[in-house]
Amino acid sequence: MTDQNTLHAIASLVPHGSRVLDLGCGDGAMLDHLQRVRGCTGYGVELDDANVLACVQRGVNVLQLNLDQGLSMFEDASFDVVLQIDTLQHLRNAETMLRETVRVGRVGIVAFPNFAHWPNRLSILQGRMPVTKRLPYQWYDTPNIRVGTHADLALLAQRNGLRVLDSFGLQEGRSVRLAPNLRAGTSVYKLSR
Repeated sequence: MTDQNTLHAIASLVPHGSRVLDLGCGDGAMLDHLQRVRGCTGYGVELDDANVLACVQRGVNVLQLNLDQGLSMFEDASFDVVLQIDTLQHLRNAETMLRETVRVGRVGIVAFPNFAHWPNRLSILQGRMPVTKRLPYQWYDTPNIRVGTHADLALLAQRNGLRVLDSFGLQEGRSVRLAPNLRAGTSVYKLSR
């Protein structure tokens, strides 16, 4: 997630002074922002060597872990907020990681590309897999192992007994509450047990 408007919109969901765990933190931009602007503390979790180095250079505490192996090293409610921003679509154990997100954190914030966004639907109707700002890869070279829609996560949360505290879409950093499954490129969910 490189869009600054989206970063700010998601960061605004994290209360000031929170203890945060950022799963799949990339180069640490979100956690760096949360530390500087919102007075948060915490850790990023990242697998990629270059991203781990970028986190260290930013002064972000980072653990190099494979999320497909779970979060068993963390106690229940170890963090106020657990972020999973543009991570869910890369994980083999997405369902398990949703449950772990709200086990380890009092609140989980999950954001991912919404495959049901209208430009994606139009592309499918034209017989092509979508390539957009939020889904920038061709079907044959994408790092995503799955795609999901805004509506899909609501069903997955329900299936796993998770409470949806809030859900909405983001389009170019602006909140979309009316028909987010159709009108938003990014889906955002705030979850708890």
